Amino acid sequence: MEVNKVKFESIDEYISQFSVEIQEILETLRNVIQESAPDAIEKISYQIPTFHLHGNLVHFAAYKNHIGFYPTSSGIAAFIHELSEYTSSKGAVQFPLDRPLPYELISKITKFRVAENIKKAEEKKKKKK
Repeated sequence: MEVNKVKFESIDEYISQFSVEIQEILETLRNVIQESAPDAIEKISYQIPTFHLHGNLVHFAAYKNHIGFYPTSSGIAAFIHELSEYTSSKGAVQFPLDRPLPYELISKITKFRVAENIKKAEEKKKKKK
């Protein structure tokens, strides 16, 4: 038996399902990521907002008590000390909704991921030649 799941077509559609307060947080987060990765393309992947630049860059999602931010395992590892006050796992971090999101840190992590993906893409291009 298949459960009816909502299939989001855009980040706007994803954000629109939340309360106004959460929408504001998600829009600010989206803007921080866009400014940090201006060449990235927005899409929905795994049914959550995703930024793509030579592969998946970062994802984010809203939950009942936190915002999940998914900068891959390398993004978490590179900023493990700055993220130590948050619940995190190999590729994800949870920012509680009862505290302001660390937008400056999110920007730094996103820029790190941009540089990482560009470097990987350049290395892959060199190997093909």
